Amino acid sequence: MPTSNPLLQSIQSAPSGLTLTELLAQHPTVARRTVQRWLSQWVAAGQIATQGEGRARRYLPAVARSTSSLGEAGQSFSAPVSLSADSQDILAYVSQPLQARKPVGYQRDFLDAYQPNISAYLSAPLRRQLHNMGKTSRMSEPAGTYSRAILNRLLIDLSWASSHLEGNTYSRLDTVALIEHGRTATGKGAIETQMILNHKSAIELLLDNAAAVALNRFLLMNIHSALAENLLPNPADEGRIRQHAVDIGQSVYCPLSTPQQINEALDVVLAKFNQISDPFEQSFFAMVHLPYLQPFADINKCTSRLAANLPLFRANLCPLTFLDVPEAAYSAATLGVYELTRVELLRDLYVWAYERSTQEYQAIQQDLAEPDPLRLAYRDLIKQTVRQVVQQPQAETLKVIEQALEPVPQADRVDVHALLVQELQRLHEGVLARYGLQPSELVAWKEVQNSLKGQNRPLLRTAQHTIIRK
Repeated sequence: MPTSNPLLQSIQSAPSGLTLTELLAQHPTVARRTVQRWLSQWVAAGQIATQGEGRARRYLPAVARSTSSLGEAGQSFSAPVSLSADSQDILAYVSQPLQARKPVGYQRDFLDAYQPNISAYLSAPLRRQLHNMGKTSRMSEPAGTYSRAILNRLLIDLSWASSHLEGNTYSRLDTVALIEHGRTATGKGAIETQMILNHKSAIELLLDNAAAVALNRFLLMNIHSALAENLLPNPADEGRIRQHAVDIGQSVYCPLSTPQQINEALDVVLAKFNQISDPFEQSFFAMVHLPYLQPFADINKCTSRLAANLPLFRANLCPLTFLDVPEAAYSAATLGVYELTRVELLRDLYVWAYERSTQEYQAIQQDLAEPDPLRLAYRDLIKQTVRQVVQQPQAETLKVIEQALEPVPQADRVDVHALLVQELQRLHEGVLARYGLQPSELVAWKEVQNSLKGQNRPLLRTAQHTIIRK
């Protein structure tokens, strides 16, 4: 019968930690479930620590974690973030060893006590401050206009920064190359690449639903599904309410364990979220109560970070990208909610993080080009037509386009035709999620296009002449 000692020694001798996959590769004679059980026991006992979520989770020596990460949290807060006395108390508590902190379960009173538009985690002066920081020139335009205007920058910043909080080691330049050009960074694991691409898909999904009246179960589940794709040990957990108990690494907090209780609490969380009138209070409420409930098997904090942006997208405010937020500081602030049901430390970090985000986006506002009104008006038609063309590679492209243009007024038809051709000409892997396409579908379509060129039948070139004549 294998012993757990060699595995524990492997983790304790790896300062940067090991993933489950790496542990199994080093100890192939130990069953996967056995390793998972031991890991859970060691985490609960404080013998090891964790960093990241899903398949990207790394198991680290507890000594290294307790002496560095929590120390870094204190340093991170003390320099850039102004902490209230309450926040300092929370930080001091969660910086203690696990053995010194009191085990606690989910406190339903914490959720029930919150009354939308009566209770407030963010005071009125603080909300005014946030509104002043986050206002843009697009405030009176349709929901999501500002976020779409900065889409390329937003996809990179939020995907990179949120993934970094989960231990992802992609650099910002790596993220640019992956999102804009479909190039995978050398020396990085497939898990890290998947995490970045999942964020991109989930952000695009959020933008597609920026005008939604409410954050409902369907949207929340699909945000989680997009973030979790190919990252969970059990793919059935993607976009599904948690069916089992979970342990929180480096915490004495024990979330709800039964699906019925989780479902009931989630209904209340969503109902209260949707009743809140102020977008920043909505945003922060999501940051507090979604991770606290832990409705999914994993990737709860990522889901909350994206859900927290939905009210900001909808109000055409600057997004919250989490740029330069230290992972240790974020973890400590979240532990304050888990173990003490206190939000002051997370609130102080939220305000600092939002100010940091707005500094980036206020600087580029003057350079923003006005969105093409025609592209905005026919956005759905363009997406549907591009998807139809690619998914029917044997069909004649121009005929598919002409059929799609039938409901378009004659005055706009030539211009929309040109936009469609432009979208088809610049298709690459980094934009496929926008159209609901898979890389394999793009490859198959391009193969047909190349064969048509060999037969002197370049269908897209014919359409390009239309643009030139204009």
